[in-house]
Formats: sequence, structure tokens, C-alpha cells
Amino acid sequence: MSRDIQLKERWERVVSKLSDQFSQGEDLDLERIIYLVGVQELGQLKQKFKKDEKVNLMHIAICRLLEPYGYYEFDHFDKDGWPHYNVKEQLPALKAGEQSVLMKEAIVHYFLERNYID
Repeated sequence: MSRDIQLKERWERVVSKLSDQFSQGEDLDLERIIYLVGVQELGQLKQKFKKDEKVNLMHIAICRLLEPYGYYEFDHFDKDGWPHYNVKEQLPALKAGEQSVLMKEAIVHYFLERNYID
């Protein structure tokens, strides 16, 4: 099976499982899934977040998702329990489609590591 086909199938499993768990039958898009990863990484699942906190959650998710690729490294948790990351390597200039593929690949990897999908 080609890598692209495998990624597509795994991505669809992630979307399906998360959509079943967190939405009323509507497929979650990439941004919503990134947001959910941020909430998971923060560990404060039952909290309501303000708009700026939602942006920060997405940033946390992106850092965590791209950490295995060598772009970020975890630094510390602040006094409120929010994780902070340092940039290890600048992301290369990617076209929108390439960014989307990289993030989908990172999300699939994240959920494989947690045995959420197989």
C-alpha cells in the first residue's frame, strides 16, 4: 500500500472516530482536530476557553504535533499548567496543500502513538 493511501485511510479513521466522539455527525475539519489535540495536551478537558486561549491551544497542538519532526521541543509547564515549547528548527516554506499534508501526517502519528487508531 502506498504511503499516500495509508495516510488517507488513517486520516479518515481519525476524523471518523473524533467526529463520532465530539460532534453531532458532522465531520471535524483539520483546525478543529488541531484544537482538540491542544485541549488534550493541556489536560483541562471540561473548561470553557476564551478566543485567545483557543488560539493558544492550537499553538500548543502544532508544537506538540511537530515535535517528533524536530521543529519544536518541550520546555516547561507554566504556573497555570500550560505547556511551552521552544523552536528547534524553522519550518520550511510550504504551500498550503503541503502544510495540510504535514499536519495530517503529524496528527495520524499522534493518534497512532496513543493507540487511538491502528
